[in-house]
Amino acid sequence: MSLNKNKILIYFFFFCLQAIFGQEKEEAVKDSISPQQLEEVIITGTRTQRQLSSLPLPASIISKKKIQQIGAIRLNKVLEEQTGIVLVADESGFEGIQIQGLESEYILILIDGVPLPRGGNAGNFDLKRIAIGNIKQVEIVKGASSSLYGSEALGGVVNIITEVPKTIKPSGNVSYRIGTFTQQDFNINVSQKFKKVSYSLFSNRFSSKGYDLNPEDNFGPTVNPFENYTFGSKLYVTLSKNIDVASSIRTFNEYLDRTVFVNNTNFGVNGRTKEWLSHTRVNHKIGLNLKAEYEFYVTRFKAIEEVNAPQNIADLTNSNFNNFIARPEIRSTYTLNNSRFTTGVGYKYNQLKRTNIDTPKSFNSQYIYAQYDTNLLGFLNVIVGGRFDNHSEYNYQLSPKIALRYKLTKSLAFKGSVGTGFRAPNFRQLFLDFTNTSVGYTVLGYNVAENKLQDLQDLGEIDRVTVSKEILDKNLKAETSISYNAGFTFHTKALKTEINFFRNDIKNLIDTQIIARKTNGQNVFSYKNFDEIYTTGFEVNGSYNITKNFTASGGYQLLYAFNKENQERIKNKEVFARDAITKKTVAVTKSKYFGLVNRSRHNANIKLFYDWRKAKANFNLRVLYRSKYAQFDTNGNNLIDDYDTSFVNGFYTLNTAITKTFFNDFNLQVGANNLLDYTANLLPTLPGIQTYIKLNYKF
Repeated sequence: MSLNKNKILIYFFFFCLQAIFGQEKEEAVKDSISPQQLEEVIITGTRTQRQLSSLPLPASIISKKKIQQIGAIRLNKVLEEQTGIVLVADESGFEGIQIQGLESEYILILIDGVPLPRGGNAGNFDLKRIAIGNIKQVEIVKGASSSLYGSEALGGVVNIITEVPKTIKPSGNVSYRIGTFTQQDFNINVSQKFKKVSYSLFSNRFSSKGYDLNPEDNFGPTVNPFENYTFGSKLYVTLSKNIDVASSIRTFNEYLDRTVFVNNTNFGVNGRTKEWLSHTRVNHKIGLNLKAEYEFYVTRFKAIEEVNAPQNIADLTNSNFNNFIARPEIRSTYTLNNSRFTTGVGYKYNQLKRTNIDTPKSFNSQYIYAQYDTNLLGFLNVIVGGRFDNHSEYNYQLSPKIALRYKLTKSLAFKGSVGTGFRAPNFRQLFLDFTNTSVGYTVLGYNVAENKLQDLQDLGEIDRVTVSKEILDKNLKAETSISYNAGFTFHTKALKTEINFFRNDIKNLIDTQIIARKTNGQNVFSYKNFDEIYTTGFEVNGSYNITKNFTASGGYQLLYAFNKENQERIKNKEVFARDAITKKTVAVTKSKYFGLVNRSRHNANIKLFYDWRKAKANFNLRVLYRSKYAQFDTNGNNLIDDYDTSFVNGFYTLNTAITKTFFNDFNLQVGANNLLDYTANLLPTLPGIQTYIKLNYKF
């Protein structure tokens, strides 16, 4: 970071401090919407504590108890069983999530309210990076959340809340799990609370010998052997009656050796991933009705691959990915009777050094947001908010949002929200310079495309340029969306149900385009803003306490996801495909247009949980269903239609776990995932039946 940027950061930080302290009020006002003593409290939807059932947004909480009962040890296994959430693997094998039909790049992943860095060269956030042995709960907010969280929250937010120390005596747990493919997980969690100081320590080791779903080929294992280590520490200090400090450090290290198959020969690749995150937050009670939080967060993610191959092997080169983020932020919350006013200001600096980008690149942005949360007449809750982002590489963004919850009866309520979201162009889309030397194509980031294309022309490698200079001179815009959610909730003591209708309209979608044809017959690709896409449908969730110890729950999502430009092409009879039965070329009709890649029309689950208290045991059975989806376009018409051949047929997975408590402190768990042994299409995420056994000691 340059000296000027340092000065700007310092001035900006102290200006925010002055603004916050200038709001000091001494009036004593009772906080009538304080969430104290409430069981299901969510923070993510409003950046303040709220009872989940009162939130006017589509949100859910996955409790620690549920996570332990289903035997999940990584975040991907927790999320894949939630209604409307689908895991999708990218070309790197990383599993990212899809919410309301919006893919991983549009979903922000937080831990204790701060974003975890995306790793690798593809768009997915690798959920297997997140060990959950010290998690209190996972909070999910669906729909555009950029009004609070800025870029990448266009489709929703997943916030991982870690445990807080509770007892004077040291407490925690030690666990060990072993399963199929020699998958081993070792976990230690310790915490202690004193009068003014509390601490928690967390350590995890996770490893596997990997597996090969198709040993007949020569391309190496489907999933390579790996081992990774996670360490986390948190320190809480009470400095005075009105000031306390929370500081945490998280590290993640992974070692993965894989093989690549080139020219009928296997070559080894040594992969190393290193991630660390430091987060400090000062909570300041300025007055009885005014609170402030001063926060500083910094993180670095590094991924290195070293190839054990001769230098003349095409496309086998060492790669490096080094992403650094620093962000100070200040928030204040002013409470008066049934209303709460939240404001925040911050600065973000992001630098990336990586292979195929000439020099280190950096972004910086400043943002400010405000939110007003009020209860009117005892039955109407209204939230109005917005955020302004000023970015160094694209135009500023304004992201407003409004949400309301209207209590119709004691048990029945209506809730709805409208909000905007955005996702900024990333480093790859702006600055990449990559040529596949074995095939011959080139991919250029938008900001460097014009100069790099001129360099290729000077070398005599360009046959013709297919776009005008004016197109390359325009700025690449941020993707923007409008998100609509509306539905009803019905809650009684035994029954909880909710239905939510949603629609997300995305403009300025960033995708690749051909900008030139090379003399070798290959293309030069860059990026541009295309027309709109949209996702729409509805989601139903419900749970019923059949008895005091027996609970049944289920959910279903109907999803339609389309590109508006493709719909117009089909309407104008401009899209064709070859019919595999008649062997004729036919025009694709509206009914044959399936939608976007990796989107299933139907997604459902049924879960049964039984707590056998007398025997100190519990049992659960979970059935998950995903309908068919296409992995890529196979007939060259740039969309997914019923004539494509890359469809994965709909399938069910059956998961179960049984836990028995011994001597009050020991838990033995036996479980199995994918009991129906689904392995069609050689999906790397479904390698047949997976069994495990886990022993946990709680102290």
